[in-house]
Amino acid sequence: MSKKAVILLSGGLDSMVCAGLAREAGFDILALTIDYNQRHRVELEAASRIAAYVEARRHVVLPLDLTRFGGSALTDDIDVPKGGVEEGIPVTYVPARNTVFLSLCLAFAEAGNAHDIFIGVNSLDYSGYPDCRPEFIAAFQEVARLGTKAADSGEGYRINTPLQHMTKAEIAAEAARLGMDAGMSWSCYDPTPDHKHCGLCDSCRLRREGFAAAGLDDPTVYATAP
Repeated sequence: MSKKAVILLSGGLDSMVCAGLAREAGFDILALTIDYNQRHRVELEAASRIAAYVEARRHVVLPLDLTRFGGSALTDDIDVPKGGVEEGIPVTYVPARNTVFLSLCLAFAEAGNAHDIFIGVNSLDYSGYPDCRPEFIAAFQEVARLGTKAADSGEGYRINTPLQHMTKAEIAAEAARLGMDAGMSWSCYDPTPDHKHCGLCDSCRLRREGFAAAGLDDPTVYATAP
């Protein structure tokens, strides 16, 4: 019997590498992309490209309009910062996003008889989001153990975070090792009208610096060089 894994596939570089690693490990992929009416909706197109590339058995794009809550530069009328990566939790943090998204992954996994979930959280080169910390992942693992029928049967779930302690350079290098075209992915929080990466938001800066540190060509088209 084939083994299945749910991949939280945003369309970003990190989620792309997670999908590639899951495929390399022999999993059949169930990809879940959340359309939360995010400012950078172009990433949904990237997620579709990546899902096709890794030959996902299913790719569910689930609508969930988080603009109804707001509270983030990605879901509200708040400017995306362009001055450089800052200390602390930035305004691009979406309230409880990974808690909500992992809950949906868990439901998809239970319904699809998958016992592995992959999420591309990172606690080194990232923007300071609290729901990317190892402690959060460990806590959600316990939620999965306590709150599902499958856990009661003794099968349980594994929350896989293969990028947790990798730098952005290491992630870019891993994409190259897997033979994945990083140009399929999307990172920018504030795309230009002609669908270029802005080049100045936190995510663009981390992406660009990662490729440079890895000594790799960056296939990304930036509107502005930071």
